[in-house]
Amino acid sequence: MVDRLADEAWLWYLGDPAVPVRVGTLRLVMGGRGVSLQYDPQWLERGFALSEDLPLVDIEHLPPARDEAVGAVEDARPDRWGERVIRCLDRPVRLSVLEYLYFAGDERFGALSVSRSPDRHVPHQADALPVLGDVRRIHELVRRVMADEPIPEHERRLLAPGSTMGGARPKALVDIDGETWVVKFAESDDPMDTGLVEHAAMTLAAKAGIRVAATMPVEALGGHALAVKRFDRAPGRRLPAQSAYVALRAEGSEYGYPELAQLLRRRGPVDVAPAHMRELFRRMVFNLLIDNTDDHEKNHALLMDDSQHLHLSPAFDVLPTAQGLGYQQMRVGTEGAVSTARNALSMAASFRLSAADARREARAVAKVCAEWRAHFAQVGVGTADLELLGRFIDRPALVGERAALR
Repeated sequence: MVDRLADEAWLWYLGDPAVPVRVGTLRLVMGGRGVSLQYDPQWLERGFALSEDLPLVDIEHLPPARDEAVGAVEDARPDRWGERVIRCLDRPVRLSVLEYLYFAGDERFGALSVSRSPDRHVPHQADALPVLGDVRRIHELVRRVMADEPIPEHERRLLAPGSTMGGARPKALVDIDGETWVVKFAESDDPMDTGLVEHAAMTLAAKAGIRVAATMPVEALGGHALAVKRFDRAPGRRLPAQSAYVALRAEGSEYGYPELAQLLRRRGPVDVAPAHMRELFRRMVFNLLIDNTDDHEKNHALLMDDSQHLHLSPAFDVLPTAQGLGYQQMRVGTEGAVSTARNALSMAASFRLSAADARREARAVAKVCAEWRAHFAQVGVGTADLELLGRFIDRPALVGERAALR
């Protein structure tokens, strides 16, 4: 049992992990239902705004709603799986946003960290990461967590809550040849070999001219897990990053692809932004045609460079949902989130594309998506899973959308 945290903790920046820099003070506010940030004077002098709703001014920045952290601090929280691991392993006596921020440990998304000490960066849980050979044992421990069973003390190091983009899917961090990868596990009620299917979808996206995070299927209990190489790490560095959720919330925009494209136009480097806007358009069309309707704003990320420009990160969490909803999670065009080619083409100008360019880009993506079955089979996806996916990806509505782009 861990002692209750005080109502304050300290935020640190780990761009260079060997030289942590204190950013400011985190406070529990809103009756314990939110976390604020007040920058330190030194950060105000030499630092940068972590997100657009956290300008460098000497005030206490408050969260926009209950059960959230302010600005970019929200992305330093663990995801729902991480919260579950914290409840299972650490069992804090209070489950506030501040506790979750602290117990997420030292391997969270981006370059921020949380310490109980204002004087030294002392993160929670700094054990060495497990390695690829531990995956089967980690999967067994994941099953224990999901069943609310105790985890042996000597094996707790294999599970770290961390913080990644995405949702509640069980995952772990592992070291593969000196680099950090996220290993995602299937859930017991998944209708298909999810790890292998996601690897197939990610590599198909690469064929469609989309930059994707490196992936590798890993044999696990009852199928495959998926290892995804972290894109928020570089040799000796941690890259500042934020989700589209935080970035669009900060500017008060609707959660949509056109809005994200305009954010890239405004905050991206002038020599890179047009290419990233074009690629974002391809991602939107690809998600629509492959039936990935779990493309919400936390499944898109931005990386910040030393000049505080924002870059579109490699794609991740690209997976056919096999639900046939006909709606994306983010706005597509003038008809909202409707999953149609007409809607995808309706706001081409927001992506800095002419109508002819947008149709040409969409046609190239549609051509790749039409070959999805052969690609998935080549990757090793089984017949039963191909048939299940085909009911949705090759349903008349989506076949018609591909045809509309020829």
